Amino acid sequence: MPPRKPLLPDSARRTAAWCGVLLLVTGVAAVAVWLCVALKTAVTPVLLALLGTALLGPVHRRLTAWGVHRSLAAGLTCAALVAVVGGAGYIVVTALVETGDHIVASLKDAAQWVVDHFEIHGVADVDDLADNARGLVERFGASAAGGLLTGIGVVTTLVATAVLALLLTFFFLRDSDRAGHLARAVAPRGTGDLVEAMGRRAFEAVEGFMRGTTLIALIDALCITVGLLILDVPGAVGLGALVFVGAYIPYLGAFVSGAVSVLVALADRGFVIALWALGVVLAVQLLEGHVLQPVIQSRTVQMHPASILVALTAGASVAGLLGMLLAVPFCAAVFGVIGELRKGRGGAGPPS
Repeated sequence: MPPRKPLLPDSARRTAAWCGVLLLVTGVAAVAVWLCVALKTAVTPVLLALLGTALLGPVHRRLTAWGVHRSLAAGLTCAALVAVVGGAGYIVVTALVETGDHIVASLKDAAQWVVDHFEIHGVADVDDLADNARGLVERFGASAAGGLLTGIGVVTTLVATAVLALLLTFFFLRDSDRAGHLARAVAPRGTGDLVEAMGRRAFEAVEGFMRGTTLIALIDALCITVGLLILDVPGAVGLGALVFVGAYIPYLGAFVSGAVSVLVALADRGFVIALWALGVVLAVQLLEGHVLQPVIQSRTVQMHPASILVALTAGASVAGLLGMLLAVPFCAAVFGVIGELRKGRGGAGPPS
């Protein structure tokens, strides 16, 4: 009896198989995102603790290499984290509070300058826009004041999230040596080595991203602050703090903070100083793109700018600002896992 002829050619069957795999992966990812959003109260501290562990891992390893007990080393590292983050947060918030009103006024003056000099018609007066924005904020403020218990609940949730993230960071640092055994324990039979390698590669990618981004943000903020101080731009320290915070959102944060610096210089110091401020911002961005990024983050997963922008958009749509902050580290981990899978598949071929 002759063999039955398949209904579909091989190319169509391969396409259907890949479509099925794509739908399955998309469905699993959608369910995972839905669960993360539904359980965000528990998921957010875990993610923040993983980022903190990635940032502080080298410090903890250095302390343990000096003979400090793992628990004591984890406690000292977390105490240093609280001191550094608290001090940096105090400096940033103080700088933004002290110069915030001046920066907002300068932005309004710069917008009015653009409207007047370029004769843009059909645009509402800047003062009207500012008044409308102020009224909108007041309405939201009144609503928040009316729901005082809700506001207290939000503050309580934030404090609880921070405390829980700090405690999880302590445990993650202390028990980081057991991560490999845990990965092997939960992995399917025969895949322990691969699962452990993927986990290590993903964590190394996040670790490199956090360390590199923090160092680059600090250098960018210092360079732009010094440049604005030399140009005598008002609110230079607050603008530098804005640059530091914005650096954790690649491309978009640098663009927004740089544009604010230039507009403030335009409003307070004139067109020529604004051009010099633009030159300072562009010079710092060139330094970052051609020197800092290749040198500092050369060992991390390099992602295309388009993939970063897509990740930022997706993160913002899922979890707002927190999603934007977590999107790029998550993508770095995913690219690290994909790279490890490709390396494992490439080395799994038959011997020659």
